[in-house]
Amino acid sequence: MKGIIGKKIGMTSIFDAAGKQTACTIIEAGPCVVTQVKTQETDGYSALQVAYGDKKEKHTIGAEKAHFAKANTSAKKFVKEFRNSSLEKAIGDTITVDIFAEGDKVEVVGTTKGKGFQGVVKRHGFSGVGEASHGQHDRQRAPGSIGGSSYPARVFKGMRMAGRMGQDRVKMKGLKVVKVFADKNYILLSGSVPGHIGSIVLIQK
Repeated sequence: MKGIIGKKIGMTSIFDAAGKQTACTIIEAGPCVVTQVKTQETDGYSALQVAYGDKKEKHTIGAEKAHFAKANTSAKKFVKEFRNSSLEKAIGDTITVDIFAEGDKVEVVGTTKGKGFQGVVKRHGFSGVGEASHGQHDRQRAPGSIGGSSYPARVFKGMRMAGRMGQDRVKMKGLKVVKVFADKNYILLSGSVPGHIGSIVLIQK
């Protein structure tokens, strides 16, 4: 597996030679710095620890400064691990968007947009009760019964009810690399990617 940390920039469209339109997501991927190389002998598993995004020194604790100093780099905002990485990298090396090529299939991990506290119609797709007739008042979007008084005399776990919606960690599989702009550290992926503009995503192959 090989991967990189990126930031969602926005969306655009690409037209091929036949005039077919493909919706794409623009991601600024890297450059990332390898801050630690974990091995089976020392850590019990193999992984590359990768850092992305500059961080102000006044917001960095001493332990973080010492850790990043080993990689001879400035403090970074985001640190992630890619297990069983196929990249042969050492501490202090840089990972750029060049590790991907046009036509590659990748997975993207991100956090979806937060929607706040929502009712059952929007959160779970309940259909409602139809027309406001026969004397019912403001009950069109109500969830209905959540449990009987005699049985089960409680609410079952997992009952679909109103609550906070969004801000879930989601993995999108099978996204195609449409274009790679190595000079700008941009990568264009087919389709949509979870998260708002400016959110951090992980791209892995």
